[in-house]
Amino acid sequence: MYFGNHRITDHWGVHTEYQLRRSGWGENWQQSLVRLGVDYFLSSGLQVTAGYGWIVSYPYGKQPISANTQEHRVWQQLILNQTAWRLYFNHRFRLEQRFIDNMTRGDNNEFHRNGFNYRNRGRYRFMINVPLTRNTMIDNTLFLSLYEEVFIGFGRGIGSNILDQNRLYAALGWRFTKNWNVQAGYLNHYVIKPDGVRHERNHTLQVSITFNLDFRKPKVYQVD
Repeated sequence: MYFGNHRITDHWGVHTEYQLRRSGWGENWQQSLVRLGVDYFLSSGLQVTAGYGWIVSYPYGKQPISANTQEHRVWQQLILNQTAWRLYFNHRFRLEQRFIDNMTRGDNNEFHRNGFNYRNRGRYRFMINVPLTRNTMIDNTLFLSLYEEVFIGFGRGIGSNILDQNRLYAALGWRFTKNWNVQAGYLNHYVIKPDGVRHERNHTLQVSITFNLDFRKPKVYQVD
């Protein structure tokens, strides 16, 4: 997985993201996700983002979907960053408007796209990073990252499966600089199927790279 938030001005930036998900021992596709957005930084610890995502899901596991399915997703989020003692806290609130392929079986027994199913979803993630080799999160620091994220469906088309997903994550990371870090860890991914009855739990090795660019011009201070 790759994440990047690239500053253009003090207030504006661009969000870029790609996630490649494989099933089994990596031999089969599970999902491909591209996400782009525009960031607005209200302060050093508060930002809002709006953007678009393109997701392709593939049949996998013991309860596979019927066919490869595309989703076009519009999303908005608010991120609040806090620090206390040695700890870094991150709260992410996200809304998603999802346009998911409606797959129907034709006379030839093959599946075809027949419009979209529209779904709304809200997400909240609480994350905490703990430095392990330094007193604070500065350059060249080993850290522990933990998060819990819950997905809630709402509105039209949502039946008994209001709880859509839950993700629990623990990883070790290395922070090279404030704009670049890598993480590797374990994700417990719990999914409730659309019928509200079937469910699955995926045990996942998750590796991510965060690399941010800063295109702002350095500030020049004149000394009298």
